[in-house]
Amino acid sequence: MQIVVQNAGKRFNRDWIFRKMNFTFNSSQSYAITGPNGSGKSTLLQAIAGAINIAEGSVQFTINNTPVPADEMHKHISIAAPYLELVEEMTAKEFLQFHQTFKPFISGCTSNSILREIDLEKAADKQIRYYSSGMKQRVKLAQAVFSDVPAILLDEPCTNLDAPGYELYHSLINNYCSNRLVIVSSNDIDEYSFCTTRLSMTDFKP
Repeated sequence: MQIVVQNAGKRFNRDWIFRKMNFTFNSSQSYAITGPNGSGKSTLLQAIAGAINIAEGSVQFTINNTPVPADEMHKHISIAAPYLELVEEMTAKEFLQFHQTFKPFISGCTSNSILREIDLEKAADKQIRYYSSGMKQRVKLAQAVFSDVPAILLDEPCTNLDAPGYELYHSLINNYCSNRLVIVSSNDIDEYSFCTTRLSMTDFKP
């Protein structure tokens, strides 16, 4: 998987969030998107995910040097972010099983094994609406990390997590993401300390 951001810019009304961005994200590498609040970190991540359109330039995906059409990009990426909602009427087990119907898990993983991995096995049959914010974040991370996709996008991935939650996060990264493209948007170095390359949004301010 390779993601090429070419001469990209995004604006809201007349204000440019970022502009003239050229950057290539390569397979099996980890990247941190950093910058002060309001600098466009989440906006860039959403643009890469195809959730929002950029105002100029392009975001292009290739797998094994073969271009991926824009309407198929979602099949090859997963994302975890505080603003993405879970289906709270479902139990965690039901949610993961539902998620698996349109984005399969990596080989050998089941909803039960995933819930054990994120230490929610005892709450597997409880509706997500009754989960704490930290428990919900564990589910969000799980559906992203355990999806069988070549690229994982993480926006402030440790939001609402306590110290054991941070340890779980790094365990998931170490055990399941080493051979995939990982992009983390964050101001918290504990969330992106493993990233080998850092991209500062302040470098792309007009």
